[in-house]
Amino acid sequence: MTVWGEILKIVLFGSIVALFIAANALFLVWMERRVAARIQIRRGPIHVGFQGSLQTVADAIKLISKELTWPKNADKFCYWLAPVLVFSPLLCAFLIFPFSKNFILRDLNVGFLFAFALTNISFIGIFIAGWSSNNKYALLGSMRAVAQNISYEIPLILSTMGIVLIAQTMKMTELVSLQSHLWFVVSQPLAFLIFFCASLAEANRAPFDIPEAESELVAGFHTEYSGMRFALFFLGEYTAIFVSSAIAATIFLGGWQGPFLPGPVWFVLKIYALVFVIMWVRWTFPRLRSDQLMNFAWKVLIPFAMINIFVTAVVLYLGK
Repeated sequence: MTVWGEILKIVLFGSIVALFIAANALFLVWMERRVAARIQIRRGPIHVGFQGSLQTVADAIKLISKELTWPKNADKFCYWLAPVLVFSPLLCAFLIFPFSKNFILRDLNVGFLFAFALTNISFIGIFIAGWSSNNKYALLGSMRAVAQNISYEIPLILSTMGIVLIAQTMKMTELVSLQSHLWFVVSQPLAFLIFFCASLAEANRAPFDIPEAESELVAGFHTEYSGMRFALFFLGEYTAIFVSSAIAATIFLGGWQGPFLPGPVWFVLKIYALVFVIMWVRWTFPRLRSDQLMNFAWKVLIPFAMINIFVTAVVLYLGK
């Protein structure tokens, strides 16, 4: 394929993924409102469209039409750049998702580590957003987000090392193929729980949504953002949920493996099942304090992740 052909392929892929992310975010917002309403025994959105299905579309139109403001004394270039840095890397994560055996754009030999690296770029954007806004609440929120990301990135990666020891590979398609008879969540249940908790913190989801604590920080790092710039942060949060659920479905729940239905259908069903659990957790558990959040990462998740790696290595050695 020529250079122009590759460029056209990348542009086409990026456009399709961007459209999917926008539609997916609208659906997830509607889904979360319905889940929250059911958990809290109330009705939720019901008036705009069938069962409130167009309520999020109305909200999106409202955000797009809102005025874009510039805070006084803000660093304009960094203020503009931050939402782009938060949202753009998540587009690239879709490169490595194996929707089926032959439906993957790039089957990299570093697999999910590539997606983890991209999500860390998003947190650089969050810190820039807080600093450039010239707002003390936004700055405090961004500092909390960076500290939280550094802390929970360690157990997130450590939780996957047990599977790497078992599989001897990081390629996503090979990880899925090795789960044809037994999912890794069965042999690595502790690793799955650690990964799930750490991914909640990475996506700033309750009970780990300290950077956006509205009771303390108004809205955290995006306090000074409005209109489409705020919408990019919103899209980034819900896309991060989808990305972390896709990685978990791939390396723990057998990816596209499943009876009767096509592989891509199973993969998407597993992703949305995990997203539902994430929403369930948000409306069930209270928000942690900052000290509790850090203690949970350094005193609970990291030690248990290291114990899991050690036990897995010992079992594999004895098994040989």
